[in-house]
Amino acid sequence: MKYSIKFALLALVSPLVIDTAVVGMLPQQFAAFAYGQDERGDGHSEEEGEEHGEEEIIKMSDQELRDSGVVTARVAPRTLAETVSAPGEVTVNQYATIQVTPRIEAQVIARHARMGDVVKKGQPLVTMSSVEMARAQADLILTEQEWQRVQKLGRDVVSEQRFLEAKVAAQQAKAKVLAYGMSEAQVKTLLANEVSAATGEFDLLANQGGTIIHDTFVVGQIIAPGNLLFEVSDESRIWVEAQLSPEKAALVEQGSQAWVTKNGISMTGTVVQVHHRVDEATRTLSVRIEVNNQEDNLHPGQFTDVAIQTGETERVVAVPNNAIVLLEGQQVVFKREGDELHPMPLDLGISKGGWTEVKAGLFGGDVIVVENAFLIKSLILKSKMGEGHGH
Repeated sequence: MKYSIKFALLALVSPLVIDTAVVGMLPQQFAAFAYGQDERGDGHSEEEGEEHGEEEIIKMSDQELRDSGVVTARVAPRTLAETVSAPGEVTVNQYATIQVTPRIEAQVIARHARMGDVVKKGQPLVTMSSVEMARAQADLILTEQEWQRVQKLGRDVVSEQRFLEAKVAAQQAKAKVLAYGMSEAQVKTLLANEVSAATGEFDLLANQGGTIIHDTFVVGQIIAPGNLLFEVSDESRIWVEAQLSPEKAALVEQGSQAWVTKNGISMTGTVVQVHHRVDEATRTLSVRIEVNNQEDNLHPGQFTDVAIQTGETERVVAVPNNAIVLLEGQQVVFKREGDELHPMPLDLGISKGGWTEVKAGLFGGDVIVVENAFLIKSLILKSKMGEGHGH
């Protein structure tokens, strides 16, 4: 990748926007600032030629931007949200979590999944064996065979009572093995075999897809009914529990937007529940936020920073916080004009929900770098050290 660095004098001052840096200047000082003159009026600054009076311009084509992971976007007015901030803790989404347990006493014959595995719905997790299941399987095969014989004979040959008894017995036998933990597919396979297939073995399946987050058993162990074997959670939609004072929680509504930040990564979420019971120890109310976790950034037990929307401000020109970098003591964004990117100092206002108001320095329609701005900053810093030319 090639980068070319250009230098240009920074002498652009909009007569429509007065930066806070010029507030308080004497009239002659402002005139000198606006027209690029020093106080002597000769049009030359005392610091002319010094680096902070020059602007580095990075030249990058559309393809070079894509290859570098640099993303640009057009600046536009938007409504910033009033928010309340609170600490948060990541928890499993209990509405997207299942527990895998045996319904009868059974011994673990083989495991087919381990802690941390991502499993699909219907995938076998563990093979169990039970004497009780063996009896139920044999009963199912026998009653099903009897029901098939009665059906072939027909109602003209057998009595109505025998017909109904055979039908009900087969139905009850099937219901029993299903209740014990066999699936419809396993029952179908069993019925395709002779009575010798009634070994008492059966597989427990995942009733949903997700990640195995709990696994506490060993092969050969006899498991009592209801004892936990696996816990499977779909972490693509995870919960964050934020702790707010009752006063702040009263400002939050179900469905409000929220922002969860962990390790510098900000993710958008939605308030799904506001608890009604105050914690006796912390005297706070829990606000539950559901976050799209497709990129697997959050895991149960982690602590986060949370901001929850409580209202809105007027529409203002704003930029995402990721677009703002500190360059030579100034907060700047990198503005794109054609193939050129150059730092634009900003006068910033309020910051809410991952966005910051721009009071001066940009206008709606300007195109700026919104992702990977630190790469552009590093190229500029290298150019100042003579390392960034012509690479």
